[in-house]
Amino acid sequence: MSNRERIVELLDVIPDYKIGYVLAYVQGIAADEEADDLFCQRMVENYENAPDEDKEDIPLEECKKEWGLA
Repeated sequence: MSNRERIVELLDVIPDYKIGYVLAYVQGIAADEEADDLFCQRMVENYENAPDEDKEDIPLEECKKEWGLA
């Protein structure tokens, strides 16, 4: 049985008063992917549309150090 099938099966035993919680959770999970994609797309568009003087050339190694990844 797949995970999807198991979830559908479990929905049959969840009381009606708890279904709203399940719905809100699933909607949140589904929305996250779309929201992440839209956020990333906006970031790219903002960068592409920014004036050249606002774009900085920062080496990757310097960024890693600044973000604590080096």
